[in-house]
Amino acid sequence: MKRIPYTVSDLLRVHATEASSKEAVVDGNRSLTYSDLLNHSVCFANVLRERGVRPGDRVCLFLPRSLESVISFFAAQLLGAVAIFVNDVLKAKQVNHILTHSGASHMISNARLIDSIGLEHFAVETILSVDDVKFADVADRNIRCPAIGNDLALIIYTSGSTGLPKGIMLSHNNLLSGTHIISDYLNLTADDVLISLLPFSFDYGLNQLLTSVWAGATLVIQKSLFPPDICRTLTRRNITGMPAVPLLWQQLMGSHSPFSKTVFPRLRYLTNTGGRLPENLVRRLRTCHPNADIYLMYGLTEAFRSTYLKPCLVDSKPGSIGQAIPNVEILVCNDRGGICGPDEVGMLVHRGANIALGYWRDPEATARVFGTMAFERNGVQYNERVVFSGDLVKKDEEGDLYFVGREDNMMKSHGIRLSPEEVEELMYSSGLLLSVVVFDVPGDGPEYDIIAAVIPKKQDSFQTEGLFDFCKGQMPKYMIPCSIITCASFPKTSTGKPDRRKIREMYVEEHRSNPQVI
Repeated sequence: MKRIPYTVSDLLRVHATEASSKEAVVDGNRSLTYSDLLNHSVCFANVLRERGVRPGDRVCLFLPRSLESVISFFAAQLLGAVAIFVNDVLKAKQVNHILTHSGASHMISNARLIDSIGLEHFAVETILSVDDVKFADVADRNIRCPAIGNDLALIIYTSGSTGLPKGIMLSHNNLLSGTHIISDYLNLTADDVLISLLPFSFDYGLNQLLTSVWAGATLVIQKSLFPPDICRTLTRRNITGMPAVPLLWQQLMGSHSPFSKTVFPRLRYLTNTGGRLPENLVRRLRTCHPNADIYLMYGLTEAFRSTYLKPCLVDSKPGSIGQAIPNVEILVCNDRGGICGPDEVGMLVHRGANIALGYWRDPEATARVFGTMAFERNGVQYNERVVFSGDLVKKDEEGDLYFVGREDNMMKSHGIRLSPEEVEELMYSSGLLLSVVVFDVPGDGPEYDIIAAVIPKKQDSFQTEGLFDFCKGQMPKYMIPCSIITCASFPKTSTGKPDRRKIREMYVEEHRSNPQVI
């Protein structure tokens, strides 16, 4: 009988005991069995404890996807610490915000990343480079994790509707519940081999690691996202499960990619989330890989995962995000708090499993997004905690959901949720601008294009190339605007603020009438 995991570290212990020689993680030419992974994680946990890591301490993992990042994650979990994955494409300002806001006492990184940013930018007590750690066999692997299921296990930093990224607090119960549910509807087993293409700092990327370990499967970390390299790994490693976001699917299905022309006999399922996959792309995937089930999913980090469309409905409803995952109810609510009928647009509200603990050090945002709703069952009335997603959806007669848009100004680039204010703040710090307004517009493919409208300090001498160069030095790729347009002034709201809606409409209208103007 399979042991029940109560904390994230228990996931690893189960398979290190029951399938110790099974390959757990592959990273290029390196790999670790489940037994090796537990041994290395315990060894590293001992190092971290000697460096002063205690239960509840926040530990930032500023590493690329690798064996070392997996080991570091489980080492932190073994000690009851709170892990924070920091995307290795972030620049100094973004990394420092996460370190400062989280109050992290320790950071684990490598020499290359530390040198690329510089020690002076790290607001943290202790920095440990994995390059300096010697992994050795440990005599006692029975570190007792002091955490319980309700304790905080992970903070994921993601952009909120305003300002800088917010830290979403996920407990061990949150992570294990979501992992169990997703593994169940994907029918994962120990025979599966999953490919890791997405950052662990993205809940969808982390989910591949957790579901793989839950099932006792093998995770293959794919560093290169060049389509031919991905295809070679799919074939060489006999990959059975493949997740991606819309932009990556578009690249894989491009005319110069071998993905649509290659048969992958072991590939049994494909998943998509992080944005709507265009219907024509869904149909092309079905035509090119008819033996692979396609799961069209929707999730918000505040609840890990919310809906999926059953693969048997993909041909008839390629634009749908399906219905609630097991142990979850999805409500579509109008602005009066009532339940919407078919084809009526309302906000998606998540009720049931996986709801996060809230936002780290932000009680106001927590109260705004994590609210309560009144329910009645068999004459008994009660209030229950829910997540108000901010996403507008509608449902058809059969209850399948369709994404309509965002209620706020949030953007999405490369599958990553992004606040306009975050980009504006960085661009304004260049010293070149009097004002800046950032918005997104539909692109040629599944992605939206980020546009920045700016009022320069010096109209006569301003060059967009200089501002682009600044952005490239201060922002990860997904934040950099596709276009910068120069304005003499902005239309204003009644309160004197730049009118985002009108600025966006002006851009769209001008671009529609004369596509060459920008």
